[in-house]
Amino acid sequence: MASIFRKLKNKIKNFIRNAVSLPPYEQNTQVDQVMIANQYVLMKKMMTYSEMPSFKDVGFKVHSEFEEDGILLYIFSLIGTTNKRVVEICAGDGMQCMAANLIINHGWDGLLFDGEKNNVDKGIVFFASNKSTFLFPPIFKQAWLTVENINHLISENGFQGGIDLLSLDIDGNDYYIMDAINVVRPRVIICETHNVIPSDIAITIPYREDFYYRDGKQHEEFRSVSLLAMKNLLAKKGYRLVGSHRYGFNVIFMLNEVGKEYFPEVSIESVHDNSYTKFRTETAWKEVENLPWVKI
Repeated sequence: MASIFRKLKNKIKNFIRNAVSLPPYEQNTQVDQVMIANQYVLMKKMMTYSEMPSFKDVGFKVHSEFEEDGILLYIFSLIGTTNKRVVEICAGDGMQCMAANLIINHGWDGLLFDGEKNNVDKGIVFFASNKSTFLFPPIFKQAWLTVENINHLISENGFQGGIDLLSLDIDGNDYYIMDAINVVRPRVIICETHNVIPSDIAITIPYREDFYYRDGKQHEEFRSVSLLAMKNLLAKKGYRLVGSHRYGFNVIFMLNEVGKEYFPEVSIESVHDNSYTKFRTETAWKEVENLPWVKI
C-alpha cells in the first residue's frame, strides 16, 4: 500500500511539473488551470508540508509579467477563496497584470486602477471583448492615487472589508499607499519592492504626491521601498512574508491567521537569495545609497 501511495504522489508531482512548464498559450485555458488547481487540492490531502511544491516549482505566466499567475493559482488552491475579489493598483493596460488571469480564467471580481488614461482605455476594451468577461468585466478606473484618495477610490467602487487579493506596484509611493489602505483587508498581498536595496535596510523615498520615477527629476533607481521596510509595515497590519517570484522583488504576504500550515513565514534573506537580486544590489545600490532616503 505504501508503494502505491508513493507512486500516486510521484504521478501528481510529475503532472504538476509538466503542466507548469507548458508554454503560456497552452496554459491559457480554464480547463488546464482547473485541472492544475484540482491536483493541488489532492496534494494538500495526501502530502505533508515538506512534500509540497515550492513557489519555484509552480510558477507560470499567462497574463502576469513573470510567473506569478502560477504562484497565485497554487496559493488559492491551498488556502481557498472567500469572495474571489481582487484590487490591483497600477494594473497597466490590464492585459499583463496580477489580476487578469484570476478574473478571466477563474471568475474573480476585480477593481483595477492605473494612472494612464490610454492604459485604462485599452484595458476596458480588452475585458469587454474577452469571451470570459464581456458580460461582467472588472471595474477599471483611471486615477492618480495618493494617501488622501486611495480609500475613497476603493470604497466608492464597491470594494470594502475582506477581499482575497491586493496587488500593488507603483514604483514610487508604494510604502505610503500601502500604509494608508484600510478600507479593505486582503488575505493575500502581492507587491513590488526595490531589490537594489540591501536586505538589512528599511527605507523608502520621501512622499511626493506627484512622484513618477521616470520624469527625470531623480535617479531612476531612487524609488519604491525596501523589502525590510515593507515587511515591518505589513507585520504591524497582521501579515507575514511567505515568498516571492524567482527574481525576488515581487513579494507575497499573507494574513497571519491564514494558511500557516502551508505557507510559513520566510526570511528576507531567502527571498533575496537569487542571482538577479545579488547582481542588482552589487551594481545599482552604490549609485543611490547616498540619496535622501527616508529611514523607516
